[in-house]
Amino acid sequence: MEQTLSIIKPDAVKKGVIGKIIDRFESNGLRIAAAKKVQLSEDDAKKFYEVHKERPFYKDLVEFMTSGPVVVMVLEGANAVAKNRELMGATNPKEAAAGTIRHDFAESIDANAVHGSDCLENAKNEIAFFFAKREIL
Repeated sequence: MEQTLSIIKPDAVKKGVIGKIIDRFESNGLRIAAAKKVQLSEDDAKKFYEVHKERPFYKDLVEFMTSGPVVVMVLEGANAVAKNRELMGATNPKEAAAGTIRHDFAESIDANAVHGSDCLENAKNEIAFFFAKREIL
C-alpha cells in the first residue's frame, strides 16, 4: 500500500471545490489517511519548494502558495503516486485530459488546483514535512 502527498492549492480552496476534489480521490480507490487545512508561511513554502529555488517560477510559486489556505492530505492506496498523478492531469490545465482535476478545476499553469508527489521517495519526504506519524491513520 503506497502513500503520497496531495495539496489542494489556494485557488481550488478559494473556489470551494475541496469536497469535489476529495471525491475524485475516494471514488478512484485512494483513501484519505490524513488531512488538514493550513496556511503556509513564506518560510514553509520556500522550504517545501526548495528543489525549485533556481527556477524562474520559484518566487511566484511561493507567493501563490502563501496567498490563502491549502488542504494537505496523505492519500493511500495501490500505486497511490501514479494514481494521484493520473487523476490530477497535466501541470498545464490546457493540456490536461478531460475529467482530470486540473482540467476541471484549474485556471492556469500557475494556479493549477493541486500538487502531488512525483515519486515514492519525494512522497515520503513531503508527507514528513506536513505530518507527524501519529497523524496518519
